[in-house]
Amino acid sequence: MQVISTRAELQAWSDAERAAGRRVALVPTMGALHAGHLSLVETARAHADQVVVSIFVNPTQFNDPKDFEGYPRVMEDDLAACRAAGVDVVWTPQVEELYPDGAPVWVDVEEISEPLCGQNRPGHFRGVTTVVTKLFLAARPHVAVFGQKDWQQLAVIRRMTEALGFGIEILGGETVRESDGLALSSRNVHLGPVGRKQALRISESLSLAQQRIDDGERSHAVLCEAVIKKLGEATQARVDYAEFRDPTTLELAGENLQGPTLLAIALQFDADPDGQGAEVRLIDNRVLAVR
Repeated sequence: MQVISTRAELQAWSDAERAAGRRVALVPTMGALHAGHLSLVETARAHADQVVVSIFVNPTQFNDPKDFEGYPRVMEDDLAACRAAGVDVVWTPQVEELYPDGAPVWVDVEEISEPLCGQNRPGHFRGVTTVVTKLFLAARPHVAVFGQKDWQQLAVIRRMTEALGFGIEILGGETVRESDGLALSSRNVHLGPVGRKQALRISESLSLAQQRIDDGERSHAVLCEAVIKKLGEATQARVDYAEFRDPTTLELAGENLQGPTLLAIALQFDADPDGQGAEVRLIDNRVLAVR
């Protein structure tokens, strides 16, 4: 496994692979790798000959400096995980490599990046699309893989990739969960014991919505009320959003659900009352089958 730190070296490597007729896949990450990231590597391997994993904690997508500073950084563990997973290249650029002049140029995808996480995290998706553009230009992949747990991010990147004509196939990897249903996230380490237990209300709310639909409920308002009530059992958290939207356009679902509908949830957890854990924001989603 090669570890590359500069853009020029990665571009040269990718150009050589392309010239040899081999397909290159990119899995962008911010490190603190877990089984969910490694499942994206497996998907990438199934669609390409060579797999590149980028590890870069992108400062421009954090609207809270404390969140950026507190993001877990475990490079040696990440490299070991990539090596065990059979990754071909790990790209570990420094901030100066991707933002040599600060950030005077931005890539901004309007409309689809405005609801959900875009409402309360100003500038977040502008930072995401800007850094992903830089990653694409450096790795020059045929295919890139992103997790479906960040559904809005996946939708925004798909829109950007198509609009800018990158010619890159964008794949979404299914959300990997703990045995009790909690979606894997690098941020889960910040949960205290109380928060960790209450975080299960998120996946339970997703299942509840699907069960109510299976039982015949179609009212947007009724389903939303049931989800909010279930999330309210997480007394350690505040609901950032819990919304039913079109999976592709992210427009709000109609008064009565018709066809596949995305239920997206974000909860902001406080530290436990005894001081264990820390503030952390968790997101999750499910595309509900509405027949």
